[in-house]
Amino acid sequence: MKAPLIGLLALGAIVASSPAFAHHSGAMFDNAKTVTLTGVVKELQWTNPHGWVIAIMPGADGKPEEWGFELSAINIIARKGWSHDVIKPGDKVTITAHPMRDGTKAGLLQTLTLPGGAVLKDHAA
Repeated sequence: MKAPLIGLLALGAIVASSPAFAHHSGAMFDNAKTVTLTGVVKELQWTNPHGWVIAIMPGADGKPEEWGFELSAINIIARKGWSHDVIKPGDKVTITAHPMRDGTKAGLLQTLTLPGGAVLKDHAA
């Protein structure tokens, strides 16, 4: 009788912990499109499960718009040369990203060009 009980407890532990392994889909990004925007960094959110670059970009009408660009996990982008202080509020940057399918002012960051011209990559090949 112990073996079925242990198996049941193990199954319960796996089911209870499954949300910890959950990850959102990238389906909200339009991988067939790429936007290139130049603007000013508002904030780098050095957080897990994803970092974010928040930037003020000029809209089609010339008025400023706040955009959010999703990054990979911190340990991944750190291996690609990113650090918590690589960009600062006020830095002028150029970002390429796959935009949101629904038109929300956000995207999956591919590259970020720093003020000095160096290029940081994330999801770009």
